[in-house]
Amino acid sequence: MADCIRVPLLLLLLCILSSLRPIQGENNLIGKLTVNADNPQKQAGGVGPAAGVPGAAERSLVAGASLPRRRSTGWKLAEEGVCREDLTRLCPKHSWNNNLAVLECLQDKKEETEIAAECNHLLWNYKLNLTTDPKFEAVAVEVCKTTISEIKECAAEELGKGYLVSCLVDHRGNITDYQCNQYITKMTAIVFSDYQLICGFMDQCREDINALHCGSISTGEKDIHSQGEVIACLEKGLVREAEEQPGAHRIKDDCKKAIMRVAELSSDDFHLDRYLYFACRDDRERFCENTLAGEGRVYKCLFNHKFEEAMSERCREALTTRQKLIAQDYKVSYSLAKACKSDLRKYHCSADSNMPRAREARLSYLLLCLESAVHRGRVVNGECQGEMMDYRRMLMEDFSLSPEIVLHCRSEIEGHCSGLHRKGRTLHCLMRVGRGDMGAIDTDCQRALQILVQEADPGADYRIDRALNEACESVIQTACKHIRSGDPMILSCLMEHLYTEKMVEDCEHRLLELQYFIARDWKLDPILYKKCQGDAARLCHTHGWNETSEMMPPGAIFSCLYRHAYRSVEQGRRLVSGESEAESQRLTLSRDCKVEVQRILHQRALDVKLDPELQRQCMTDLGKWCSEKTEAGQELECLQDHLEDLVPGCRDVVGNLTELESEDIQIEALLMQACEPVIQTYCHEVADNQINTGDLMECLVQNKHQKEMNEKCGVGVTHFQLIQIKDFRFSYKFKTACKEDVLKLCPNIKKKVDVVICLSTTVRNDTLQDAKEQRVSIKCRKQLRVEEVEMSEDIRLEPELYDSCKQDISRLCQNVAFGNAQVIECLKENKRQLTQRCHQRIFKLQENEMVDPELDYQLMRVCKHMIRRFCTESEGKNVLQCLKQNKNSELMDPKCKQMITKRQITQNTDYRLNPVLRKACKADIPKFCQPILNKATADSELEGQVISCLKLKYSDQRLSPDCEAQIQVILQESALDYRLDPQLQIHCTQEVHTFLLSFYTHTHTRTRSRGTLDPGGHETLGDTGPWGTRDPGVHETLGDTRPWGTLDPGGHETLGDTGPLEHGLHSDSRNLSSPVSEHLGVMSAALAACK
Repeated sequence: MADCIRVPLLLLLLCILSSLRPIQGENNLIGKLTVNADNPQKQAGGVGPAAGVPGAAERSLVAGASLPRRRSTGWKLAEEGVCREDLTRLCPKHSWNNNLAVLECLQDKKEETEIAAECNHLLWNYKLNLTTDPKFEAVAVEVCKTTISEIKECAAEELGKGYLVSCLVDHRGNITDYQCNQYITKMTAIVFSDYQLICGFMDQCREDINALHCGSISTGEKDIHSQGEVIACLEKGLVREAEEQPGAHRIKDDCKKAIMRVAELSSDDFHLDRYLYFACRDDRERFCENTLAGEGRVYKCLFNHKFEEAMSERCREALTTRQKLIAQDYKVSYSLAKACKSDLRKYHCSADSNMPRAREARLSYLLLCLESAVHRGRVVNGECQGEMMDYRRMLMEDFSLSPEIVLHCRSEIEGHCSGLHRKGRTLHCLMRVGRGDMGAIDTDCQRALQILVQEADPGADYRIDRALNEACESVIQTACKHIRSGDPMILSCLMEHLYTEKMVEDCEHRLLELQYFIARDWKLDPILYKKCQGDAARLCHTHGWNETSEMMPPGAIFSCLYRHAYRSVEQGRRLVSGESEAESQRLTLSRDCKVEVQRILHQRALDVKLDPELQRQCMTDLGKWCSEKTEAGQELECLQDHLEDLVPGCRDVVGNLTELESEDIQIEALLMQACEPVIQTYCHEVADNQINTGDLMECLVQNKHQKEMNEKCGVGVTHFQLIQIKDFRFSYKFKTACKEDVLKLCPNIKKKVDVVICLSTTVRNDTLQDAKEQRVSIKCRKQLRVEEVEMSEDIRLEPELYDSCKQDISRLCQNVAFGNAQVIECLKENKRQLTQRCHQRIFKLQENEMVDPELDYQLMRVCKHMIRRFCTESEGKNVLQCLKQNKNSELMDPKCKQMITKRQITQNTDYRLNPVLRKACKADIPKFCQPILNKATADSELEGQVISCLKLKYSDQRLSPDCEAQIQVILQESALDYRLDPQLQIHCTQEVHTFLLSFYTHTHTRTRSRGTLDPGGHETLGDTGPWGTRDPGVHETLGDTRPWGTLDPGGHETLGDTGPLEHGLHSDSRNLSSPVSEHLGVMSAALAACK
């Protein structure tokens, strides 16, 4: 402290100390001081420290003209006529004999309105004389002898220049001697209330005062005892410069230091900030009446009430200015600097020789440094943490305390967020703009918001964010009441209840606005950081909590973590060349960290904007494909639906996320909410025990048609199934079971349906060729069967079939719901009306289903209980054969019986759809029916021609035994139901109807019990009747009653050659039962009429 310019001295603006009791020797000390203050010679221009102050001579002349001749000792301010009226009116009588008490009383009154100008001038000169008198320093040496020897910096100061008292003021927080502390406090409070009295201040700030028009630097022009407004004006100028406001004046560095020193020295008592004191006197009485002055308590109380409606605008403005100074230098907050002093030193948050002081002194630097220590698990004392929380809340409440936001977000505030200044509403409005909900945001503004959120760190305690706290109070009290107030898990709890009945709209908005920024820096989720900091350092090469790296920015750390969370070989990741299993395990996350990564993924699935990488890569695609998808979760579903159309970067991000969902479907929180009833009823054990196995989604698929399944859940599950077909990696269980088989047998195939076809074809070929060893592993074959069955449930899960039949579906099955294979069944029933492309696909599908009936979803669903009853010992490929054999059992379910009949009708249309017949007659068919085969196409039915050919040879007894046995079964079945004979249906539909109607008329009594009469008096036969049911139009509907022949010009049906069928019907009835013979007779009669 070698000169006044280096340290703006003594700015001890402790102007009014209420209720200070006299200390020992006080009267003697004051007497010594006042003797010199009363010396007329000194007042007339005597030499002293004041002589070195610019304008001192002028002030002395004014003083000499103003002050009357006084006694050499015992002069009293109370005796001066110019102040007597003000003293009598404003000050208690017991204080009149103590000059310091009188000064203390009078200088706390409003200058221009409460104290006469001549009295103001007298007080100012009295204080000036005290500051410039060498005795002042001498008294300090006498009173603070012990303290000076303890403080090395002060002991080294040269006496006689006024530096000693300044040094003591600088270190007054370290003064332990009671008498010295009281002296320094009282003297500074009384004396240093005017910038002109501060050593060096006017030298440093004269030009800036004039440039900013902050008031007069001459007492003659503005003769008041305190020019606090000048200091306030300079402070505002400093703030405008920091915010780079248009036209802001650049204040000199020395003056900046002087201004900040003034603010710092006035930090413990609000009386010392003269402008703020006068601006907030009424508000102090209104809000902080019972708050004791000192240690910054009144400041903090007023800060807490800054946005109250009753707070005066002038006080609010003064408080904001002081808060902005605190933001520039934390030492301007006495309580913060005192509480955190030891921690700042312990964690090396003090001045860094490589860093400009302007930066390390900033509140943001202090907060980031100490928050880093807390997040690393270091101990920061509770008082300091309490102060930090107060100022973090302050930053979140008032955006204007961050110069960067004021500077870079000016247009966003004016365009979207004007008039929302209070209680953090402007900041949240800016966050909403940052999310993209209200238009584009400037990059610098976005960065400023991100920095502010890191400084305030509301993720550690939601109460820091006042707007969020108020909006979500009711939700927290109901949904999160089991969590301790202030716990970081409160935010996670709120996210878990997003889009639920407990959530309120205002809370939802505030929560998503904050989470948008927390999601962009992994450190801002304190639980994630605590559990994963070791993994991040090991795997992602991260630095300290408040440090960033261009190579690994904060937003990239989480991406790194979740890549390692799902990269074990067991989970489907391929080993890198040369990588061992042990090395692979070393590169995976710890269990605790992985749990937190999954928690974050669950939250991000709620809103695509919470996934920074997805939003960055998919911004264009979201606008192009998903602009109308505004409901929760719709945007991600939309991107998944358009996966093939996305730009490569977006496609990769969406693909990776979908792959993660397949492993842990609970990431899809919205789907889990919708599916809660099904999960609780059918999948609770899987959900409780699942650890990334994909079992839960498989369970939901299997129970998709249960009564507990609601529409939202069903749509969500189907959506996921449809997404899975785009890439086999999206099906976690399939991927893990078949990854090696796919690499070996189906390389370069990506679409799941193509992979399934490739693998199933391999399995089928190995089976047909009786291969010694199946090429597809057993675990893959098991999962392959699950995938094949699931795909058969919905035609949309087989894209090629669906694309081939879209036109037919809209024409023939437009009112049929997808799922339960209903659309496929509809197409089968209308097979003759299908377009050629669709017909070919359906024929191929039926051929596969007949070879493997377990792929026939409708058959397996309708006959599930009958299969359990009759076919438990049958292999899957023999299920239909077993059901046919038990079709006429009294225990057979009618619906299952009807389904079996449908499949028999299908089988008899083409020998290729009857694997048992095809195998039994493998030699007979080419031997006797080659001309028919020569005309056949690969994907269309032969309409029973080959079977009719074999029936003809059956009557000639020329078939092999195995083939003859199968034809005999077909004859018996078709005798019981004419619909099983496709040739008869094609050529003799009308005639069969006529003869059947006649037959039923003659046997009405015998068959009455089988049906009921419709309103027209016609009999309606149940499903169990051998020939079908009747309808009011033709009275008899036997399967599909459309005339399958063609009409000649006269309207008569032209039928093909029925010789083989007639021959079969007229053949002898050897080995046929009596009922079969009777029905064969009906068929023969119908055939005769047909001819």
